Amino acid sequence: MWIYEKKLQYPVRVSKCDPRMAKYLIEQYGGADGELAAALRYLNQRYTVPDKVIGVLNDIGTEEFAHLEMIATMVYKLVKDASPEQLKEAGLGEHYANNDRALFYHNAAGVPFSVQYIAAKGDPIADLYEDIAAEEKARATYQWLIDMTDDPDLKDGLAFLREREVIHSLRFRESVEILKEERDRQKIF
Repeated sequence: MWIYEKKLQYPVRVSKCDPRMAKYLIEQYGGADGELAAALRYLNQRYTVPDKVIGVLNDIGTEEFAHLEMIATMVYKLVKDASPEQLKEAGLGEHYANNDRALFYHNAAGVPFSVQYIAAKGDPIADLYEDIAAEEKARATYQWLIDMTDDPDLKDGLAFLREREVIHSLRFRESVEILKEERDRQKIF
């Protein structure tokens, strides 16, 4: 089903070591509205939607894994030259004690990833509205992350991710309209 290209979807650059920013970015790695939750949500929901929108969920779910890879790369680059003291000062002391610089699925506050983040109601329109909300929350988080850094290279990668969330939201909105028309025409679901 997938073909892995050995390159990131968009180049990831950072201008400086910044463990504090890495801590915040971890929110998009293992948080409730992060990339892992989105990928798993969409790829799970695709099994209970009409054929007309399976491709949208599959495409966006797959792209979310590419975004997860970008976030992981950003975090790695932001902490790779940090000393243990810098990590501790940035609020990553517990993370470092448990994982060194390896990523672990948790949010910025250190709360572990939970499958409760993966919403699936079984009603295609309800699920797509949930997906729209998830994309809008991710878009907002990316904007807040952009606002918290002065690194122009990091801002560039985060802006790319923010804009992709906007596109995903639009694609899900289009899918809702397709399903509403189908429902009204055939009086189904």
